[in-house]
Amino acid sequence: MKLTTLTVLLGLVGSCAAAPTTELGGDARGPDGNYKYTNLLIHEKSPYLLQHAHNPVDWHPWGPEAFALAKSQNKPIFLSIGYSTCHWCHVMERESFSDPAIAKLINEHFVPIKVDREERPDVDRIYMEFIEATTGSGGWPMTVFLTPDLKPFFGGTYFPPEDAQGMPGLTSLLPKVTAAWDKDHDAIVASGDKMVEALKKMGTLAPDPAAGGLDAAVLAAAANRLKTEFDPEHGGFGTAPKFPQPVLLRFLLVYAVRAKDDSPRDMALQTLRAMADGGMHDQIGGGFHRYSTDSRWFLPHFEKMLYDQAQLADVYLDAYQVTHDPVFADTARDVLEYVLRDMTGEQGQFFSAQDADSAPDADRPNAKREGAFYVWTADEIAKALGPGASMFDYRYGIADGGNVSVDPRGEFPSQNVLFIAHSMEDVAKKFNVSPEDATKALDASRQRILAVRSQRPRPSLDDKSIVAWNGLMIGAFARAGLVLREPRYTAAAARAAGFIQNRLLEPKTIQLAHSFRDGATGADGFLTDYAFLISGLIDLYESSADIAWLKLALDLQAKQDALFWDPQSGGYFSTPAADTLLVRLKDDSDDAEPSGNSVAAVNLLRLAHMTDDKDLATKAQQTLALFSTRLRESPTSLAQMLVALDLRLSAPQQVVLAGEPGAVRPMAYEVADLFLPHNVLLYADGGPGQQFLGQHAAFIQDIKAMNHQPTAYVCKNFACQAPTNDADVLRKMLKR
Repeated sequence: MKLTTLTVLLGLVGSCAAAPTTELGGDARGPDGNYKYTNLLIHEKSPYLLQHAHNPVDWHPWGPEAFALAKSQNKPIFLSIGYSTCHWCHVMERESFSDPAIAKLINEHFVPIKVDREERPDVDRIYMEFIEATTGSGGWPMTVFLTPDLKPFFGGTYFPPEDAQGMPGLTSLLPKVTAAWDKDHDAIVASGDKMVEALKKMGTLAPDPAAGGLDAAVLAAAANRLKTEFDPEHGGFGTAPKFPQPVLLRFLLVYAVRAKDDSPRDMALQTLRAMADGGMHDQIGGGFHRYSTDSRWFLPHFEKMLYDQAQLADVYLDAYQVTHDPVFADTARDVLEYVLRDMTGEQGQFFSAQDADSAPDADRPNAKREGAFYVWTADEIAKALGPGASMFDYRYGIADGGNVSVDPRGEFPSQNVLFIAHSMEDVAKKFNVSPEDATKALDASRQRILAVRSQRPRPSLDDKSIVAWNGLMIGAFARAGLVLREPRYTAAAARAAGFIQNRLLEPKTIQLAHSFRDGATGADGFLTDYAFLISGLIDLYESSADIAWLKLALDLQAKQDALFWDPQSGGYFSTPAADTLLVRLKDDSDDAEPSGNSVAAVNLLRLAHMTDDKDLATKAQQTLALFSTRLRESPTSLAQMLVALDLRLSAPQQVVLAGEPGAVRPMAYEVADLFLPHNVLLYADGGPGQQFLGQHAAFIQDIKAMNHQPTAYVCKNFACQAPTNDADVLRKMLKR
């Protein structure tokens, strides 16, 4: 649906997300070293808001005080939304919001409000829907003009300070909006009313009886569509820029099991190998950058997001289960070790993001801001490694004049982005050493380069903790604890879950907060906070055998149902009923993060398969039915929902391990060694855990260890085959 805005009235051609090639900006400090300006954002906790606390713009945080001011003065609202690690948000802050002349235009004629999209995804979602519907694209920074009662009437993404490259600049746009507000006030208000009505229609979802039931044909259609979009040379889908899209890769691996077809699996594995070898993967410090600006996963946009690390670690674990190729296990470990080192707080919580930008340092005064921390000249490598540089250069594609040939902005002259240019076998052959010796030498060189890099000015860290993203990361660490047989990963997951339980959960009401930073919590939790955390807790129960995590997951599921479930149409709203925003929407696409509804559908089925709760299974079916039309028309837009559908179409299979948790651990490792997307893992410990499960699923009450040895039961629809004490027999049963 395409909405119409006041573009013609304002005399504009509309805005676009393109950005200029130059960066301007001012210094917020005076000659005495003190800040020239301070606004109300100084009292906020968000790193993004604090980045704007010393702008000359009189920013207000989102809230009733700012809304009341706009109404009392009858001024439109200038709403700016971004996040702390957004490169072009930094550009707009430096070149426009630090400019006293532009600030004067904003302050005199608008009530300026700044929002951190990570703190308030509900606000961001509504106005992003508006921007995408009116301009055809979206992104951050997002700029939206609102009536005093919060109704949008015009907006875009990035605006330069002056008109440039077909984009209206703020110095010309702001007076035009002001003049239109004064001259055509009633028309603008009427336009805002129409926008809200249109958004309400867009956000209203109901099951389509004519769509019919969902079956495996929907899964096949999605896989076939991905085949047409697949890049057979470099992996991934479409052309540049390329995003990792782990939800698509997970779906392909899951679907390959059902279809008994290698081609979906091979598309996923080729993509995962290419990403692991590319410059989008931080070859020195670990983890993945946000996306690749080119088609071959080479030149990244350098920010690192927690939700990417979690989802990519998870899908690399899937790939390892499918293939047992150590490259996939090593890549997952690489991501997890990066998160433990650079994105984990003292209390075990996971931080949100690491910036793309960093300041030049004394030794590299000409280094550009974006990516400066990560790129190298050949001379810098040689200085750091001495004689070992030649092998390192060959392995990681270092060139004397730089290797960044795909560089439309010209930001990396003579610089090198590290990628896997040659296999370890090729390195060994070229330097006439064994592969083992080559690996040892290169590992030492990587550690040396990492140590040198750590002395550079670091990109800023957004150290707020978001429950939803912590839930994703808890799940990745928990699964890694089993798949990689590494107990400290399970311990990391448990520590983060404990942090959320202690700091962001009200125990009596089971009410989650959305975020935490500097001793304070943010808004009440949204659907994704509950759904993603529940998913992580289910994984943590399977990894730890601690029934407390499954109990908490079930309690949170009940709270999620109370807050967000739509009893009329099914599915979950993104925000609770008491929310005061203009529109109450339902997530309907799996993007950089999976949607709350998609994750919730999988959770409901997993919990139903664990507890034999028919109500949970019914809610899952109703959620799938709600999105049946979208799944048929655009199946790849809901890849995680496709995973839920695949699970719904499969017979529930429970693997129950009987015995003391420590004693059954080897058998749990055997289960985790295989890619079994339709299984759940349960523990019959003969104590409180088994008693709790027995209250829900009667079949587990009679399960016990045989011959006082760890025992495995493989069950379908809660009916079990003959038990076994033999791990090899268990593996054969699972493969069948």
